[in-house]
Amino acid sequence: MQTFRIVVIGAGETGTPLLQQLLSAPFVQLIGVADLNLELPGIALARQHQIPVTDNFMDLVSQGTEVDIIIDVTGAAKVREQLRQYMVDSHNAHTVIMHERIALLMMSLSAGHLVDGKHGVQQYA
Repeated sequence: MQTFRIVVIGAGETGTPLLQQLLSAPFVQLIGVADLNLELPGIALARQHQIPVTDNFMDLVSQGTEVDIIIDVTGAAKVREQLRQYMVDSHNAHTVIMHERIALLMMSLSAGHLVDGKHGVQQYA
């Protein structure tokens, strides 16, 4: 079975329910979860499932093409900028960066109703 190798950046109000869905999918391999606050519920959930956690998302992102999808649910423009710059600098044309709004769309489709994010409407700038 093909699996999607995923890194999640952000383990708070949006990241935790997303992690719950990802952990229940047999076709998902979570490579790791990053957040500045290692006391968040999503970090505890990842640890419970022996998923690597870190407070430095670049530790996970730097695995290059071993990561298929990076899901950024931080709502932080600085994180998006750093991710995109790293992809350019590393010439990584394999890994896809998934914006928080897309994650919320997918979660809403799965739930059958609109799932709101903590960060409101974020620009992809």
